[in-house]
Parts: sequence; structure tokens; C-alpha cells
Amino acid sequence: MINVLIVDDQPLIREGLSSLLSLQEEIHIVGTAVEGSDALAQASRLEPDIVLMDIRMPGVNGVEGTRLIREKLPHIKVLILTTFNDSELIFDALEEGASGYLLKDMPTETIAKAISTVFHGGVVLPKDFTAHLLAEGRLKQAEKAFGGASEPPEGLSELTIREREVLQCLGQGLNNKEVAEGLFITEGTVKNHVSNIIHKLGLRDRTQAAIFAVRYGVTTF
Repeated sequence: MINVLIVDDQPLIREGLSSLLSLQEEIHIVGTAVEGSDALAQASRLEPDIVLMDIRMPGVNGVEGTRLIREKLPHIKVLILTTFNDSELIFDALEEGASGYLLKDMPTETIAKAISTVFHGGVVLPKDFTAHLLAEGRLKQAEKAFGGASEPPEGLSELTIREREVLQCLGQGLNNKEVAEGLFITEGTVKNHVSNIIHKLGLRDRTQAAIFAVRYGVTTF
């Protein structure tokens, strides 16, 4: 059972998501919060596995709320709920430690699957939407994160064929187990490859690695 805390300033969305996600067998809604500071207080008390956080709220928004939770409660993962108009904040939230983001109008089943993916160690970056935003230059934090370069960094050429395969899987949001099954290697080997990728590309974590894969359209040799 995955324990989830829902954070949104709109009662209709909070109650609607709570009702719909409660119908999913593996999800248990432990509570709700109305903005970021409330989310931290509720998360401290309820100890959810995942916080489903709206990005734009009055008071403490989802970006700052993510920072607070990841700083104070690093074992709790945050999944951002957003809209196309919130695109400039998405990478801010990822930089603060969010494990991905979802559009609010996605089907309940998609949101439930994303929650499961994050719970099991994956990253959720809707590939087509992310690529579209990057192509339009709307995610300025992505440019900042990778030095504003339009061409793939030189470190990409240092990756082995297997490391590029793993990086491609990260861009698809797969967790270590899924990568291992897809490439017919052990999870321990995947972890080693991920560490090597992060080091060679000068990235902070697997979330940045996933963003890198999407931004540069990484494919295998």
C-alpha cells in the first residue's frame, strides 16, 4: 500500500483526487493539505510515502513546499501536479528534489501509475510534453542546469554503449528494476551504471539524468 498526501489549495481538486485515487487498490490517501507549509506539517505527522503537490498555490507554493519536505523529510518523495501555464516552475521544483511532475488533466489511472513509479524509485517526466516545453525554450531552468548549451555536453561521448542504454531508460522514467529487466542485467549493475552516468555528465542525481536524456533525445549507438 502506497500512502499519499494530497496538497492543493482548491477543495474540489483535493476531494476529487482523494476520492478517485482511493479507488486504486495500492493507494491509500492519508490526508490532505492546502499549501506548502501545511504540507510539511501534515507530512511530518502522517508520514506519507509520497506527497502529490500542486505547484501553484497561495502562501507557500509547490516549489518551496517541495524544498521544505525534501530538506526536513528526505525519505518522503514529492510528485508535482501542474498545468501547461505553470511550465516555468516545473524545473524549479525538480531542482528542489521533486521526483517528477504530472499534468492535472491526466487520467486517474495515469496519475496512479506515476505514483507507483515514483514509489518504486522511478522518475516521472511526461516525455512528449517535456520535449515540447524544452523545444519552445519555456523551461529556462533546464538551460541553466546544463550551462545553456544547445549541443550535448562532451561528457556524453564518454558514456559506454550500455550506459547510454541505461540513460535512455532513465529518460523514459524507468526505475532500476525496470531498467534491469529491460536490459537483462542486475539491479546492482544498473545502480553502478547510473552512478557512472551522473559522474561523467556532471549531474546531481537521476532526475537530472532523466531530464538530460529527454532534452538531448538520447538514443543508443
